[in-house]
Amino acid sequence: MDTAWTLLDFLQQPYFQRALMAAMMAGTACALLGCFMVLRNMALIGDALSHAILPGVVVGFMVAGHSLMAFFLGSVGAGLLAAVLIAWLQGKGGARNDAAIGIVFSAMFALGVMGISTLSRREGVHLDMKDFLFGNVLGIGRDDLLLVGMVLVFDVLCVAILLPYFFASAFQSDVAQTMGIPTRTLHYFTIWMLSLTVVASLQTVGVILVVSMLIIPASTALIISNKLQNVLLWAMLLGALTAAAGMIASVYWDTAPGPAITLSATAIYILVLLGHPVRGLWPRMLRRKLRLIRHWAEDLVKLIFRKPEISKAQVLTALHWSVFTYHSAVLWCRLLGWVQAGAQNKGLYSLTHKGRAKALQMVRAHRLWESYLAQKQGFEPHQLHWLAEKDEHYLPQAFLDQIDQRLGFPDTDPHGSPIPRSAAIHSQTPPSTPPIP
Repeated sequence: MDTAWTLLDFLQQPYFQRALMAAMMAGTACALLGCFMVLRNMALIGDALSHAILPGVVVGFMVAGHSLMAFFLGSVGAGLLAAVLIAWLQGKGGARNDAAIGIVFSAMFALGVMGISTLSRREGVHLDMKDFLFGNVLGIGRDDLLLVGMVLVFDVLCVAILLPYFFASAFQSDVAQTMGIPTRTLHYFTIWMLSLTVVASLQTVGVILVVSMLIIPASTALIISNKLQNVLLWAMLLGALTAAAGMIASVYWDTAPGPAITLSATAIYILVLLGHPVRGLWPRMLRRKLRLIRHWAEDLVKLIFRKPEISKAQVLTALHWSVFTYHSAVLWCRLLGWVQAGAQNKGLYSLTHKGRAKALQMVRAHRLWESYLAQKQGFEPHQLHWLAEKDEHYLPQAFLDQIDQRLGFPDTDPHGSPIPRSAAIHSQTPPSTPPIP
């Protein structure tokens, strides 16, 4: 209850409202540009720029004192200088991409730290290194809020207008050049936008953690969707959501807002990474496991079809299964209505009509595929069984029908075993033919 009242008290404070709005707008702007950073493998560039702008802060303070505009212009200039130096080291200096980035951002960051340390020792100068490194979101004023809002609007408008060019340069830069798109100019323009956004976000999380606002929501959005427009929308939504969640968490746990925002973004990323229904690790693992159990069930009905009186012990021996595998296959067969418990012999299972149709389907797939591999691919007879045993679970019926037609509707496979006809599988009455040996 005390925590709830504390949060309500904070939400009613003008300085916290400004901080919350600034954090959400900064998170949205960073996430928007972060999508292109991630897609173009430029994540380290964002980290480099966030560190390299410190000398610009020092120069801005030396020229105009404690002025927001001076800090802004100096930081943007330092960011552009860092981008030019990185490109020069990569092109003229022959340095590797990651090495050039590391050299420039570490040198400029060190220079900025030394400058701030020197200035802060002067009498009457109040420059707190901690505010630049970790942010001071609760100290945001109206001018800071206006700056973040203007940068967000500018970023959204630029991306909306130049989206086709960003799209082309992000996925096919060589093709974009042949289309006449000035990819180099677009690259530096992106760096300039990124510099503006990083500077506007400094008060929120600081130079050390701003990379988290650039990369984590964008990476999360790329898991959720594979369409660029949807990725951008999801990234902006997640950027705002993680910023708000981090601000609230910082009040709840009485901690710094910047790290709380970063950890909130990381927590959401992990949840999406694990639980997304299409690309999540857990659903993918579950689908693989269910697919494996289904394969076991298909092997079981095929074996029962060939040997109707087979016992549990004989199944374990014939298929080299464990007890767990057997019971998993039986459970799946029961759920799908493929088998039923035998009326007289306890522990034995008999096929239902659906189970016989499935067994015939598996036998047909196995033997047609053996025939195709022998006649069209030239495999030796001793190689056919294990290849067909592995592939029979994945062959669609339409594909098998095409193979059947291409082979001239053979009656037997290369080993002389009869191939079930498709009409027998789809018949509404149980096939009259005896079990295939």
